[in-house]
Amino acid sequence: MTVWIAIFWGAFSSAALFLGQALAEPMRTRTRATGLVMGFGAGTLLSAIAYQLVPTEALDNGLILAGGLSTGALVYFFADRLLDGRGAATRQNILPEAAGGSGLAMFLGALLDGVPEAFVLGASLSLGGAISIAFLAAVFVSNIPQGVAGTVSMRAAGYTNLHVAAMWGGLTLACGAIAGVGFSVASSLSDGGLFVEAFAAGALLMMLADSMIPEAYQHGGKTVGLLTVAGYLAATALAAI
Repeated sequence: MTVWIAIFWGAFSSAALFLGQALAEPMRTRTRATGLVMGFGAGTLLSAIAYQLVPTEALDNGLILAGGLSTGALVYFFADRLLDGRGAATRQNILPEAAGGSGLAMFLGALLDGVPEAFVLGASLSLGGAISIAFLAAVFVSNIPQGVAGTVSMRAAGYTNLHVAAMWGGLTLACGAIAGVGFSVASSLSDGGLFVEAFAAGALLMMLADSMIPEAYQHGGKTVGLLTVAGYLAATALAAI
């Protein structure tokens, strides 16, 4: 397995942002439906954290696991606060009237959300030798509502479809590169990549709890809980195949 395969899959999973952009216009007034899809995507990512990033055997190395989870969560927390203060807070908001902030801030905020997912894809390829269909599907599905929300926010802020597409294109390339970094880092570590996966799990869980799940609930209501469980079950079933 080479680093180029990791780069390809990292970019492929992020390309779902373009699908989100294509769906943004018809979904603009259907915020409930977008919230439900976002809840389903959150469930798939929760399953990936539970079964792939923090598997049962990882519990035998409690200190490394706790250190990785805590570090990943803290890094995401402070980076997110820094970017929110510069206008990236609305990057996952589905409502057009909530738009604000600069294009660069929104791009960096979306990149921050995509870093843990892309990093894990690359690291898992290095450690497992094959792509996890369950995790790939989880990332792909979760990126669709993020593409919708980001596009709606950017368009309401005055950016053209071409500018939005350019942002998603840059983000896709960046996530491919991050997946390559994840592959290389995991290949060089002596602990079998446990800290790397725990770090990514902490950052990913922080993103879900801080923005994706609250945003889904705000627009989808209590039904989001059912869709989150459905997403969790779907990803678990894929992992068992």
